Amino acid sequence: MKYTRLKKRIKKNEGFSLIPYKDQLGNFTIGYGHLIKKKEKFYFVKKFDKAYFNKLFNEDFKSAETECRNTLNKNIFYNSKTKELLIEMTFQMGIKNVCGFKKMLEHIRNKQKYLAALEMTKSLWYKQTPKRVEKLIKHYLEPWQIRMKI
Repeated sequence: MKYTRLKKRIKKNEGFSLIPYKDQLGNFTIGYGHLIKKKEKFYFVKKFDKAYFNKLFNEDFKSAETECRNTLNKNIFYNSKTKELLIEMTFQMGIKNVCGFKKMLEHIRNKQKYLAALEMTKSLWYKQTPKRVEKLIKHYLEPWQIRMKI
């Protein structure tokens, strides 16, 4: 799958910066939400163009998709909206943190979408990025076209 719409949505949600900035947790980030690792200090001294960050985004996306598939999708079939939800969560917070959503993941496996959404709203992730989580919940819960007050 190419995930064209998902990539576009993640880019919009992440925003873009040519220079390093601190995210909500105080971690240095650049481009489309690329977490700067200790070995990547060159981002603080060297300039890169947007084309470079588009390529970096695609690498980060592929990594999130692969981690999600290898960790969460073993022997489980998820529909496309669920896959997109889990990939975007993995892109934003990493697979280790997504795996910490044990109740949410159990509700997803049991096809209990509303309970999964409720678990998302009870998280620190929701407190840090409420608008993004609400958008993801609404996208994930379609086609029921819910109108939720969170």
